[in-house]
Amino acid sequence: MDVRKMWIGGRWVEGSAGEVFPTFNPATGETIAHVAQASLEDVDRAVEAARRAFEGRWSQRPQARARALWKLAELMRAHFDELVALEVQNNGKAVTGVQGEVNQAIEDFEYFAGAADKIFGRTTPAAPYLLHYTLREPVGVCAQIVPWNYPLMMAAWKLAPALAAGCTVVLKPASATPLTALRLGELIQEAGIPDGVVNIVTGPGATVGAYLAAHPGVDKVAFTGETATGREIMKLAADGIKRISLELGGKSPNIVFADADLEAAVAGSLWAIFTSGGESCEARSRILVERPLYDDFLAAFAEKAARLKVGDPTDPATHIGALISAAHWQRVDGYVWRGVEEGARLVTGGGRPEDPALARGHFYRPTVLADVRPEMTVAQEEIFGPVVAVMPFDDEAEAIAVANGTRYGLAATLWTRDAARAHRVAAALRAGVVTVNHPFTAFPGQAFGGYKQSGFGRELGLEALELYTEVKSVTVLTSGRPVQPWRV
Repeated sequence: MDVRKMWIGGRWVEGSAGEVFPTFNPATGETIAHVAQASLEDVDRAVEAARRAFEGRWSQRPQARARALWKLAELMRAHFDELVALEVQNNGKAVTGVQGEVNQAIEDFEYFAGAADKIFGRTTPAAPYLLHYTLREPVGVCAQIVPWNYPLMMAAWKLAPALAAGCTVVLKPASATPLTALRLGELIQEAGIPDGVVNIVTGPGATVGAYLAAHPGVDKVAFTGETATGREIMKLAADGIKRISLELGGKSPNIVFADADLEAAVAGSLWAIFTSGGESCEARSRILVERPLYDDFLAAFAEKAARLKVGDPTDPATHIGALISAAHWQRVDGYVWRGVEEGARLVTGGGRPEDPALARGHFYRPTVLADVRPEMTVAQEEIFGPVVAVMPFDDEAEAIAVANGTRYGLAATLWTRDAARAHRVAAALRAGVVTVNHPFTAFPGQAFGGYKQSGFGRELGLEALELYTEVKSVTVLTSGRPVQPWRV
């Protein structure tokens, strides 16, 4: 049996209890490998290894950290095709999208390699004969828990700024998709990153993840995943008053005004929801269309959605691969038919593709629900699949109210030729990321994160370094005379 081990303290180890779990190919249902399942004792060992590494020289050598991150990025580029193939096999998403994800993961390490020796404090005016300055110092040992939808890219989003800042890490990949994180561990070893700086433990979130989030040896928790789990992570971290950052769910709006370039809006909106098969936190899963353009937009959008290719994730012609699991397929399908029951109109999609070659995989057709009302379940809850809710609006004020009318606030996109309106609406939207006349939301160097129940903290940009550093205030007397506050 092919068993993938964990990376703890610079060694590849089996779980201390000897337990393993399988990981599957979502496109075929086949078992790819078995993975060591961490016990709570294994988590203790990983945290202890991270603590020893943090108290060593890693946190004190920014230039060495920069070189190590550059080397890691270089190794990832050398193994690009291998990483893509492994991610596609374990995650089931279309290869062209995964290529972009792996490339961004590499760019994340490159970006923060450049930032590692540029983490500055500042000086501020103080009283006479006092010099005041601040230092930014690493937080310490960080628990990083990443999701199954972007396994390697999310690991890079978390690891790169933490390592650049001088922290050490215990990384827990999702149980459904641990393989690229473990392969990254091998490249981390090859890059010469010291033992214990990065530790990778595998196992269920309900046990391994929860224990890690509450662990007294952890100084900070970073989590990406669904909002309900994020709420539990906050509770687990509370007793230790741990630093915490959360990147959670979304129900992001895509607003199309009547003056928009119709062709561009249709093409961009198609990508905004159906990329990654809709299994994306910032998927623009609600399309709000100004009423004069509604019928034309819906017809063009639905026609193109029906032409998207669902199939073999390794085929470069495929647009949408498989959903992550059978259980998730059922969840997505349940939302679609609940939408119909509540009065939405199924324009295209729903259910499995007809191709018998896809019968073993968890494939779902791109689905367009029209005439959706803002209060419907499909307009309020995160579906996390290739399903979009399309609804009309009458004016700018209504568009903003509907767009802001959910508990989420991660991303938003708007389409208009009116520059003043674009800036006005962008300012009014309660979302952490707003794009105008294009659908792309995440770039290295640009802050990414949400409002409301989409979480807090920012990743990708230099703001991410704030998540992994503490500010120390230092005041020094420069006078030649001693201070005598009390004359006694």
